[in-house]
Amino acid sequence: MDERRAFLLRVHERNIDRYKRLLKTKLSHTEVHYLDKRLSEERFAVAMLRFMSPTDQDFGGALEEGWSQLRNVQPDRP
Repeated sequence: MDERRAFLLRVHERNIDRYKRLLKTKLSHTEVHYLDKRLSEERFAVAMLRFMSPTDQDFGGALEEGWSQLRNVQPDRP
């Protein structure tokens, strides 16, 4: 794993830890929804970085494309 990928993984993993800590505090429904969304995006970014081929150099472009696809997914509503 190259230095850039390792750095990005650490950044995303720290963000995940921060969002998890925040979710343990007293928050409004809107704040919880926002943090859940951010947590999902950060986990997706980590998964993309871990499973991307080492020859893939455009991490940012791939992540942005994945995030845009993730944002377009509508949750199932009962």
